[in-house]
Amino acid sequence: MRLGFIGFGVMGVPMARNLARNFPLTVWNRSPSKHALLKETGAQFAISETPAKVIAQSDITFVMLFNASAIESILAPDFFHALRDKTLVNSSSIPVEFNEALAWRVRVAGGDFLEMPVSGSRVPAEQGQLVGLMAGDSQVADRIRPFVRPLTRSAVYCGPIGSGLKAKYAVNTLLITLTVGLSESVNLARAQDLDLKAFEQVLEACPMASAYSKLKAAKVRDEDWSAQASLKDCYNSTQLIESAAAAAGTRSPLMQLCGKLYKEAIETGLGEEDMISIAKTVGKKAGHRLDTR
Repeated sequence: MRLGFIGFGVMGVPMARNLARNFPLTVWNRSPSKHALLKETGAQFAISETPAKVIAQSDITFVMLFNASAIESILAPDFFHALRDKTLVNSSSIPVEFNEALAWRVRVAGGDFLEMPVSGSRVPAEQGQLVGLMAGDSQVADRIRPFVRPLTRSAVYCGPIGSGLKAKYAVNTLLITLTVGLSESVNLARAQDLDLKAFEQVLEACPMASAYSKLKAAKVRDEDWSAQASLKDCYNSTQLIESAAAAAGTRSPLMQLCGKLYKEAIETGLGEEDMISIAKTVGKKAGHRLDTR
Protein backbone atom coordinates (compact mmCIF):
# COMPACT_ATOMS: atom_id res chain seq x y z
CA MET A 1 0.00 0.00 0.00
CA ARG A 2 1.21 3.48 -0.91
CA LEU A 3 0.22 6.26 1.47
CA GLY A 4 0.03 10.02 1.03
CA PHE A 5 0.11 12.86 3.54
CA ILE A 6 -0.93 16.49 3.04
CA GLY A 7 -0.12 19.12 5.69
CA PHE A 8 3.01 19.61 7.82
CA GLY A 9 1.85 21.49 10.89
CA VAL A 10 2.78 20.72 14.50
CA MET A 11 0.87 17.43 14.27
CA GLY A 12 1.42 16.64 10.61
CA VAL A 13 5.20 16.24 10.77
CA PRO A 14 5.28 13.51 13.46
CA MET A 15 2.27 11.76 11.95
CA ALA A 16 3.89 11.67 8.51
CA ARG A 17 7.17 10.48 10.02
CA ASN A 18 5.48 7.52 11.72
CA LEU A 19 3.73 6.54 8.51
CA ALA A 20 6.98 6.82 6.54
CA ARG A 21 8.63 4.35 8.90
CA ASN A 22 6.08 1.72 7.92
CA PHE A 23 4.85 2.42 4.37
CA PRO A 24 5.95 4.10 1.13
CA LEU A 25 4.89 7.73 1.63
CA THR A 26 4.32 10.68 -0.72
CA VAL A 27 3.85 14.12 0.82
CA TRP A 28 2.88 17.70 -0.01
CA ASN A 29 2.93 20.90 2.03
CA ARG A 30 2.08 24.44 0.99
CA SER A 31 5.43 25.70 2.32
CA PRO A 32 8.14 23.43 0.84
CA SER A 33 10.56 24.49 3.57
CA LYS A 34 8.57 22.33 6.02
CA HIS A 35 9.76 19.20 4.20
CA ALA A 36 13.11 19.69 5.92
CA LEU A 37 11.41 18.97 9.26
CA LEU A 38 10.59 15.48 8.04
CA LYS A 39 14.00 14.96 6.44
CA GLU A 40 15.66 15.70 9.79
CA THR A 41 14.02 12.59 11.25
CA GLY A 42 15.62 10.34 8.65
CA ALA A 43 12.23 9.29 7.28
CA GLN A 44 12.11 8.04 3.68
CA PHE A 45 9.47 9.77 1.57
CA ALA A 46 8.77 11.32 -1.82
CA ILE A 47 7.74 14.94 -2.33
CA SER A 48 4.94 15.64 -4.77
CA GLU A 49 4.40 18.86 -6.70
CA THR A 50 0.67 19.19 -5.96
CA PRO A 51 -1.97 17.70 -3.65
CA ALA A 52 -3.61 16.06 -6.68
CA LYS A 53 -0.38 14.22 -7.49
CA VAL A 54 -0.19 12.97 -3.91
CA ILE A 55 -3.65 11.45 -4.42
CA ALA A 56 -2.67 9.98 -7.79
CA GLN A 57 0.46 8.35 -6.38
CA SER A 58 -1.18 6.95 -3.23
CA ASP A 59 -3.83 4.40 -2.32
CA ILE A 60 -4.75 6.16 0.94
CA THR A 61 -4.10 9.86 1.58
CA PHE A 62 -4.28 11.60 4.95
CA VAL A 63 -5.12 15.31 5.13
CA MET A 64 -4.07 17.31 8.21
CA LEU A 65 -4.65 21.00 7.49
CA PHE A 66 -5.47 23.91 9.81
CA ASN A 67 -9.08 24.61 8.86
CA ALA A 68 -11.77 24.31 6.21
CA SER A 69 -10.38 27.22 4.18
CA ALA A 70 -6.99 25.51 3.94
CA ILE A 71 -8.67 22.33 2.70
CA GLU A 72 -10.86 24.18 0.23
CA SER A 73 -7.75 25.78 -1.28
CA ILE A 74 -6.42 22.39 -2.44
CA LEU A 75 -9.69 21.06 -3.89
CA ALA A 76 -8.95 21.72 -7.56
CA PRO A 77 -10.69 19.65 -10.28
CA ASP A 78 -7.58 17.49 -10.76
CA PHE A 79 -7.72 16.63 -7.05
CA PHE A 80 -11.14 15.03 -7.43
CA HIS A 81 -10.23 13.48 -10.78
CA ALA A 82 -7.38 11.61 -9.05
CA LEU A 83 -9.66 10.23 -6.33
CA ARG A 84 -11.32 7.43 -8.29
CA ASP A 85 -10.74 4.13 -6.43
CA LYS A 86 -8.65 5.96 -3.80
CA THR A 87 -9.33 6.66 -0.10
CA LEU A 88 -9.15 10.10 1.51
CA VAL A 89 -8.80 10.30 5.30
CA ASN A 90 -9.44 13.76 6.71
CA SER A 91 -7.84 14.29 10.13
CA SER A 92 -8.35 18.07 10.18
CA SER A 93 -10.45 19.81 12.84
CA ILE A 94 -13.21 21.49 10.85
CA PRO A 95 -17.00 22.03 10.96
CA VAL A 96 -19.13 18.91 10.55
CA GLU A 97 -21.03 20.47 7.65
CA PHE A 98 -17.85 20.99 5.65
CA ASN A 99 -16.76 17.38 6.17
CA GLU A 100 -20.18 16.06 5.16
CA ALA A 101 -20.00 18.07 1.92
CA LEU A 102 -16.42 16.93 1.29
CA ALA A 103 -17.38 13.28 1.85
CA TRP A 104 -20.15 13.65 -0.74
CA ARG A 105 -17.78 15.22 -3.27
CA VAL A 106 -15.25 12.41 -2.77
CA ARG A 107 -17.92 9.74 -3.27
CA VAL A 108 -19.18 11.46 -6.44
CA ALA A 109 -15.58 11.38 -7.70
CA GLY A 110 -15.50 7.61 -7.18
CA GLY A 111 -13.41 7.54 -4.01
CA ASP A 112 -13.90 6.50 -0.39
CA PHE A 113 -13.87 8.99 2.47
CA LEU A 114 -13.13 8.55 6.14
CA GLU A 115 -13.22 11.15 8.87
CA MET A 116 -10.50 10.69 11.51
CA PRO A 117 -9.67 13.69 13.67
CA VAL A 118 -7.23 12.79 16.42
CA SER A 119 -7.06 13.49 20.12
CA GLY A 120 -3.59 14.28 21.39
CA SER A 121 -0.80 16.79 20.88
CA ARG A 122 2.74 16.70 19.50
CA VAL A 123 4.24 14.36 22.11
CA PRO A 124 1.70 11.53 21.65
CA ALA A 125 1.88 12.18 17.90
CA GLU A 126 5.63 11.62 18.03
CA GLN A 127 5.10 8.45 20.06
CA GLY A 128 2.35 7.11 17.78
CA GLN A 129 -0.05 7.30 20.73
CA LEU A 130 -2.85 9.46 19.35
CA VAL A 131 -6.52 8.48 19.63
CA GLY A 132 -8.18 8.27 16.23
CA LEU A 133 -11.89 9.23 16.10
CA MET A 134 -13.09 7.37 13.01
CA ALA A 135 -16.37 8.13 11.26
CA GLY A 136 -17.98 7.17 7.97
CA ASP A 137 -18.52 3.80 6.32
CA SER A 138 -17.61 1.17 8.93
CA GLN A 139 -16.20 -1.13 6.23
CA VAL A 140 -13.83 1.61 5.06
CA ALA A 141 -12.82 2.19 8.68
CA ASP A 142 -12.03 -1.50 9.13
CA ARG A 143 -10.07 -1.59 5.87
CA ILE A 144 -7.72 1.24 6.81
CA ARG A 145 -7.12 0.22 10.43
CA PRO A 146 -3.74 -1.41 9.64
CA PHE A 147 -2.57 1.91 8.17
CA VAL A 148 -3.49 4.06 11.18
CA ARG A 149 -1.76 1.80 13.71
CA PRO A 150 1.57 3.67 13.41
CA LEU A 151 -0.32 6.82 14.44
CA THR A 152 -2.59 5.66 17.23
CA ARG A 153 -2.82 3.70 20.44
CA SER A 154 -6.55 3.42 19.80
CA ALA A 155 -8.79 4.08 16.81
CA VAL A 156 -12.43 4.26 17.86
CA TYR A 157 -15.27 3.99 15.34
CA CYS A 158 -17.74 6.71 16.34
CA GLY A 159 -20.47 6.40 13.70
CA PRO A 160 -21.47 8.17 10.45
CA ILE A 161 -19.64 11.18 9.00
CA GLY A 162 -19.60 13.96 11.57
CA SER A 163 -19.47 11.63 14.58
CA GLY A 164 -15.68 11.74 14.86
CA LEU A 165 -15.65 15.54 14.83
CA LYS A 166 -18.49 15.69 17.35
CA ALA A 167 -16.53 13.39 19.64
CA LYS A 168 -13.49 15.63 19.26
CA TYR A 169 -15.50 18.74 20.13
CA ALA A 170 -16.70 17.02 23.33
CA VAL A 171 -13.22 15.77 24.29
CA ASN A 172 -11.63 19.14 23.56
CA THR A 173 -14.19 20.85 25.77
CA LEU A 174 -12.64 19.04 28.73
CA LEU A 175 -9.11 19.62 27.41
CA ILE A 176 -9.51 23.37 26.96
CA THR A 177 -11.25 24.02 30.26
CA LEU A 178 -8.64 21.86 31.99
CA THR A 179 -5.86 23.91 30.35
CA VAL A 180 -7.31 27.20 31.52
CA GLY A 181 -8.01 25.79 35.00
CA LEU A 182 -4.48 24.42 35.29
CA SER A 183 -3.07 27.79 34.21
CA GLU A 184 -5.10 29.55 36.87
CA SER A 185 -4.06 27.00 39.50
CA VAL A 186 -0.32 27.31 38.78
CA ASN A 187 -0.56 31.10 38.56
CA LEU A 188 -2.24 31.27 41.97
CA ALA A 189 0.46 29.05 43.47
CA ARG A 190 3.13 31.32 42.00
CA ALA A 191 1.37 34.53 43.11
CA GLN A 192 1.31 33.16 46.67
CA ASP A 193 5.07 32.55 46.51
CA LEU A 194 4.74 28.79 46.75
CA ASP A 195 7.61 26.62 45.59
CA LEU A 196 6.31 25.44 42.20
CA LYS A 197 8.13 22.12 42.28
CA ALA A 198 6.52 21.38 45.66
CA PHE A 199 3.14 22.43 44.27
CA GLU A 200 3.61 20.10 41.30
CA GLN A 201 4.27 17.24 43.73
CA VAL A 202 1.03 18.08 45.53
CA LEU A 203 -0.86 18.19 42.23
CA GLU A 204 0.65 14.91 41.08
CA ALA A 205 -0.47 13.19 44.30
CA CYS A 206 -4.07 14.42 43.94
CA PRO A 207 -6.92 12.57 42.16
CA MET A 208 -6.92 15.29 39.44
CA ALA A 209 -3.38 14.37 38.37
CA SER A 210 -2.76 13.23 34.81
CA ALA A 211 0.07 12.93 32.33
CA TYR A 212 -1.29 16.11 30.79
CA SER A 213 -1.31 18.15 34.01
CA LYS A 214 2.22 16.99 34.83
CA LEU A 215 3.53 17.97 31.40
CA LYS A 216 1.81 21.36 31.20
CA ALA A 217 2.49 22.42 34.80
CA ALA A 218 6.20 21.83 34.17
CA LYS A 219 6.04 23.93 30.99
CA VAL A 220 4.54 26.86 32.92
CA ARG A 221 7.11 26.53 35.69
CA ASP A 222 9.98 26.47 33.18
CA GLU A 223 8.37 29.12 30.96
CA ASP A 224 8.71 26.70 28.05
CA TRP A 225 6.21 27.97 25.50
CA SER A 226 7.32 25.79 22.54
CA ALA A 227 4.21 24.42 20.85
CA GLN A 228 3.04 20.87 21.43
CA ALA A 229 -0.39 22.05 20.36
CA SER A 230 -0.47 25.69 19.32
CA LEU A 231 -2.56 28.35 20.98
CA LYS A 232 -4.10 29.33 17.63
CA ASP A 233 -5.24 25.72 17.12
CA CYS A 234 -6.79 25.79 20.58
CA TYR A 235 -8.63 29.02 19.79
CA ASN A 236 -9.89 27.44 16.57
CA SER A 237 -11.25 24.58 18.68
CA THR A 238 -13.11 26.96 20.99
CA GLN A 239 -14.92 28.41 17.98
CA LEU A 240 -15.84 24.98 16.63
CA ILE A 241 -17.07 23.86 20.04
CA GLU A 242 -19.17 27.00 20.60
CA SER A 243 -20.79 26.53 17.19
CA ALA A 244 -21.42 22.83 17.86
CA ALA A 245 -22.99 23.61 21.25
CA ALA A 246 -25.27 26.21 19.70
CA ALA A 247 -26.33 23.80 16.96
CA ALA A 248 -27.03 21.09 19.55
CA GLY A 249 -29.07 23.49 21.70
CA THR A 250 -26.89 23.18 24.79
CA ARG A 251 -25.07 25.78 26.87
CA SER A 252 -21.29 26.16 26.93
CA PRO A 253 -20.57 28.98 29.40
CA LEU A 254 -17.04 27.83 30.26
CA MET A 255 -16.12 27.45 26.60
CA GLN A 256 -17.38 30.95 25.86
CA LEU A 257 -15.11 32.35 28.55
CA CYS A 258 -12.17 30.22 27.37
CA GLY A 259 -12.78 31.44 23.84
CA LYS A 260 -12.54 35.07 24.98
CA LEU A 261 -9.32 34.34 26.86
CA TYR A 262 -7.78 32.59 23.85
CA LYS A 263 -8.88 35.39 21.53
CA GLU A 264 -7.15 37.90 23.82
CA ALA A 265 -4.02 35.73 23.79
CA ILE A 266 -4.07 35.60 19.97
CA GLU A 267 -4.38 39.38 19.81
CA THR A 268 -1.28 39.78 21.99
CA GLY A 269 0.79 37.64 19.62
CA LEU A 270 0.81 34.26 21.38
CA GLY A 271 -0.77 32.27 18.55
CA GLU A 272 2.27 30.17 17.64
CA GLU A 273 3.10 29.28 21.27
CA ASP A 274 1.82 26.26 23.17
CA MET A 275 -1.81 26.27 24.27
CA ILE A 276 -0.65 26.44 27.92
CA SER A 277 0.66 29.93 27.11
CA ILE A 278 -2.85 30.99 28.05
CA ALA A 279 -1.27 31.13 31.52
CA LYS A 280 0.24 34.47 30.46
CA THR A 281 -3.21 35.87 29.79
CA VAL A 282 -4.86 34.27 32.81
CA GLY A 283 -1.99 35.50 35.00
CA LYS A 284 -2.32 39.18 34.17
CA LYS A 285 -2.53 41.44 37.18
CA ALA A 286 -5.86 41.67 38.98
CA GLY A 287 -6.49 45.16 37.63
CA HIS A 288 -6.95 43.70 34.15
CA ARG A 289 -10.54 42.71 33.42
CA LEU A 290 -11.63 40.42 30.63
CA ASP A 291 -14.75 41.62 28.81
CA THR A 292 -17.21 38.74 29.23
CA ARG A 293 -20.18 40.45 27.67
